[in-house]
Amino acid sequence: MKILSKEYYNNEELGQFRKDYLYLAESVRPMFTTSEWRLTRKYVVSGINSGAYNRDSHGISLLLKNIQICRVLHEKVGLKQPSILTVILYPLVASNCVDISEINDNFGDEASHLISCMSKVMSLYAQHGSIQDENFRRLLISFAEDVRVIICLIADRYVLMKMLNHNIDTDYRKHVTEECKCLYTPIAHRLGLYSIKSELEDMCVKYENRQMFDMIASQLQQTKKSRELYIQSFIEPIEQRIKATTDIKFSIKGRTKSISSILNKLNAQNTTLDKIYDLFAIRIIIDAPIEKEKLQCWQIYSIVTDMYVPNPKRMKDWISIPKSNGYESLHVTVYGPEQRWVEVQIRSKRMDEVAEKGLAAHWKYKGIKSEGAADLVMSSIREVLENNTSLNELKKDFSMELYQEEIFVFTPNGEIRQLPKGATVLDFAFHIHSRVGMTCVGAKVGNRNVKINHQLKSGDTVEIITNPQQTPKQDWLNIVVTSKARNRIKQGIKEIENREAETGKELLQRRFKNRKIDLNESDISKVIVKMGFKYQTHFYHALSIGELSVEDVLKVWDDMHSHVAQTDARIANSEHKAEDFDLSLNTLHQSRDTGSGVLVIDKDLKGIEYKLAGCCHPIYGDNVVGFVSVSGGIRIHRADCINIKNLQEQYPYRIVKAKWSGKSGSQYSITLRVVGHDDIGIVSNISSIINKEKDTLLRSINIDSNAGLFNGHLTIIVSDLSSLTAVIKKIKTVKGVRHVERVN
Repeated sequence: MKILSKEYYNNEELGQFRKDYLYLAESVRPMFTTSEWRLTRKYVVSGINSGAYNRDSHGISLLLKNIQICRVLHEKVGLKQPSILTVILYPLVASNCVDISEINDNFGDEASHLISCMSKVMSLYAQHGSIQDENFRRLLISFAEDVRVIICLIADRYVLMKMLNHNIDTDYRKHVTEECKCLYTPIAHRLGLYSIKSELEDMCVKYENRQMFDMIASQLQQTKKSRELYIQSFIEPIEQRIKATTDIKFSIKGRTKSISSILNKLNAQNTTLDKIYDLFAIRIIIDAPIEKEKLQCWQIYSIVTDMYVPNPKRMKDWISIPKSNGYESLHVTVYGPEQRWVEVQIRSKRMDEVAEKGLAAHWKYKGIKSEGAADLVMSSIREVLENNTSLNELKKDFSMELYQEEIFVFTPNGEIRQLPKGATVLDFAFHIHSRVGMTCVGAKVGNRNVKINHQLKSGDTVEIITNPQQTPKQDWLNIVVTSKARNRIKQGIKEIENREAETGKELLQRRFKNRKIDLNESDISKVIVKMGFKYQTHFYHALSIGELSVEDVLKVWDDMHSHVAQTDARIANSEHKAEDFDLSLNTLHQSRDTGSGVLVIDKDLKGIEYKLAGCCHPIYGDNVVGFVSVSGGIRIHRADCINIKNLQEQYPYRIVKAKWSGKSGSQYSITLRVVGHDDIGIVSNISSIINKEKDTLLRSINIDSNAGLFNGHLTIIVSDLSSLTAVIKKIKTVKGVRHVERVN
């Protein structure tokens, strides 16, 4: 059988495959019926023969990697048959060797569902090969469909990082390492996969700072014997006391902290390894039925703290109130022999399994359908995704959200609410409800009144005080630490600004109407720019709140139009000069266009001063006409420009026919208005289309969102009309886009 042939593996890989396959045959085989196991083997063999398990572009054996992933999922996480099948069979579905409906018929809808979810995630990698731009957000959303897909991918990266140890492609290793740091390690932390998370962090240190990794590893090895002797001297008295005073079944072991954890301590304390005393932790694991777990854990705690002086500030009770990922344990730091601080962790066998294997082990006891802890994790992920932030801000928020420690506070009714460490009264208010957060003015914590920026502690009982007149403020963003609160505040501020902007716009329109002035968008846009505002919303908002007076706007308007009026008057009183100018101009036209009387515009035109009009922004390929200005130059307008139509009626003798000549050698700035559904990923898709177009560049983007729709203004750089037309056509094909138009 080719599955074990040397033509498929080198000698080292063949040995590793045999080892991993035998493990799966013994441990995973009971999850399958005889027919399912035979069918799975048949699929694998057909996949090998069809090339579905070939090596990837970096030389990684796909079949060996997937077999090792299955082992990790079972050994370190405890996932069941559907997840194992997903890892084994996904390559066959991806290479079209097996249809997903066939998987559903043979193994059930749970396995086919997971493979479908995996396909969505992996398609993003296939498109770009890395997590960048909006794909990062889209990838996380795909993750959120089923937490087991996340775990499978964490295991994938765990195995890949191990395989990259001897890989010569340093750029690829760097890319995978960065991806693990940014995405997979924080998720593994929040899911409670501490064993995998610690090893991933160590491997990241190994690949990023090999010298420091080797130095710490070497020193740990040198001090291993003395450390083991100290651990033994510490635990012996405890063992004797527990055996003498209780009938509790237990085991005690010492655990050296990970290299990444030690490195963090070195950096945080700015010290050397020999000055760090808590290089290890003592773990006491009891064997007790669930109903007696807490009682016996506290009994052990009492014995330990009787023998050694505890540090009350370092005491953590995760038994009474477990972490959101299901983690349960008692942590206490005591003053041990030789004047050294030692951390002691006390937990049951069940708690230890959950601590090592995370949520997957939690399901073992509570059932796969009771995923309350998983829902909390997915909720925290989704809340981060809701923030309309840049990629860097998203990555930062995502990592912070998943790494943050938790506190537990109580409502006046005694309900427990989980919040990240550092959360304020305002965070708690938004956690209760968005409406409560928007109107929050303070709180009662215990028996005292506190402000909205008061930081909460575990055990606090919090009663929110509201005022219907309260509205969210910009400085609130500096108070909150949760993504949910931050997102709701931004939404609230934007809604208020939009309402006030409408008020400001109505105020300006009334004043212009009183003066019998027809207010058009083109003219008001010029006023807005002249007054130093970038966006219309900000301009109207300033009018509404009184930062800008209507009189100031009217003054700028009058100044602009008095200049135009003076110019027109000079031309009207100087008709002869204008005619003379036209005559000489026509002579020039004829010399350039063989008597056609048309101004031929190209980048080599000399002898005539011309400028492209700012009101309509003509570009190469537009139908254009010229207008003779007072200064003697010519303004080039689009033929459909509203302003040129008015000028044709008033000053027909100053209109000059014009056309483009030669090739476009310039770049033109154009603003597009795009209206569509406010879907996640639509902005990224539009940006991607623009950036892929030849000689086209996206300069800026401004988006207003309201009621599920967005109204975006995109400033792009194009070379000619055909390029612009092509871009507009392609933007219209983006899913969710309803309307695209050229603004200028």
